[in-house]
This record gives sequence, structure tokens and C-alpha cells, in this order.
Amino acid sequence: MNILIGDIGNTITKVCLVKNSNSKVKKIVYLNTKNISSKNYLKKKLNGIIGKQSVNKIALFSSVVPKYQIILRTFLRKSYKVFLKEIKEKKINKIVKINIKNKNQVGSDRIANAVGVYKKYKVNCIVLDFGTATTFDVVTKSGVYNGGIIAPGVNLSIKSLTSSADQIPPFSIKKQKKVIGKNTVEALNSGFYWGYSGLINNIILKIEKETRQKYKVIFTGGYADLFKSSIIRPFTVDKNITIRGIIEIYKKNKQRLS
Repeated sequence: MNILIGDIGNTITKVCLVKNSNSKVKKIVYLNTKNISSKNYLKKKLNGIIGKQSVNKIALFSSVVPKYQIILRTFLRKSYKVFLKEIKEKKINKIVKINIKNKNQVGSDRIANAVGVYKKYKVNCIVLDFGTATTFDVVTKSGVYNGGIIAPGVNLSIKSLTSSADQIPPFSIKKQKKVIGKNTVEALNSGFYWGYSGLINNIILKIEKETRQKYKVIFTGGYADLFKSSIIRPFTVDKNITIRGIIEIYKKNKQRLS
């Protein structure tokens, strides 16, 4: 028997087919989240991962986009008789303790990240997720999620600038060796590459100063590899940490989800 595990993000949705017996990911498909509203798109994408596979009737997802979660939930139920559950509907406090003022304000992807790093690393961790937003989440070695930081995402910032300024051309961020650009694109690359490098380094230092603790730094998301040589602290790239966290939540709630 296999299970469907997924993460519905603002830009990209990841759906994984996971073997129930050993929690190994067998297949992964990436969806453009905005295209989830198309039944033909969903059928084409999900048939490629589900097909004739034997799948548990319950799927477990994290989601930060409720409207697309509802569409996907309806499609899975009608097309495959699979019932999508969101991880906030399940017991999390037996894995990690959420130590913030309003637990409902924490995105379920960030909860999944916290669970994933706690179960895998068992040390104080900062999870830096390069998504639509650039998020930093602080997780202790005892399994306490202590909150975090939300900054604008790289792609979102680029899109906002290029759409608002007539003289700024579209561009894709890449590593810039020299700080001073000799043309517009070099100047843009420098601003975004070194600007985000400075943001990352500074926030990590601020977290450690405020908490008086040292942390293992985990990078995940689309730009995790880009900043390798500009970050002053050692770090680990773990692009499946969100999915690993959802799998751990599934395992903890397995009897209820069978």
C-alpha cells in the first residue's frame, strides 16, 4: 500500500507517492499551484504518479493556500476516492511543541519543516526555506518550535521590482562575484544576490545572539544551492525536509488515517 503526501505552496505544489511500509518516497510530481484549478491539468499530472498504484484512502498534505487545497481535495475524492487531510487537523504536539502566541498563524509547511528537522537532526536548528516568502524557523533539540522570521521571497521581490519599474528588465538571479555592477543586470544581480546573502547571514547571527544558542542551519527550497559560497556559517541543504516532516506526522497518526 502507498500513501499520498503533499505540500501545497503559493507557487509550487509537490505531491509524493510514499511506500507505507518503509516511508520511502517512490515518485514525486511538481504542480504549478495556480494550475490546480484545471481538472485536465490535475488529471494529467496525478495520473502520472497514482496511475494503477494501490493508494491509501487518506492523503496527508500541508497547505498555505486554502482555495487550492479545497479544489485538490475535491478532485482527489471524486477521481481516486482519496480523502485529503491537512496536517493541522492532526496531532502535532506529540512530536513538536508549538511555542508561539497564536498557533493558527503558523503555516503548516513551517510546522512540517519543524517536525522534519527535529526528527532527523535532534539538535538546535534554523530552517531557512526559500519559497514565495523566505522563512526562518527556530527549532530546539528538545522539540520546541520557537517561532521565526518571514522575509520577502527572492522571486516575489524580483517580480515586484520588474513589474513596477519601467526601466528594470526581467532577469534571473545568479551569483555575482563583484559587488559593483557595470550594467543594469549586473547591478540587479549584485543587489539581490549580496542583499539576500546579507539578510541571511544577519538574521542567523541575530537569532543566535537573542537566544544565546548555536544552531545547525538547514536550507530548503528553490534557491538553497545558490547562496552556498556567500553564507558565513556551515549549513546543510535538505530539499525534502517538508515532505519528511509530513511523513513523520502521518506515521504518528497512522492508525487514524488507515
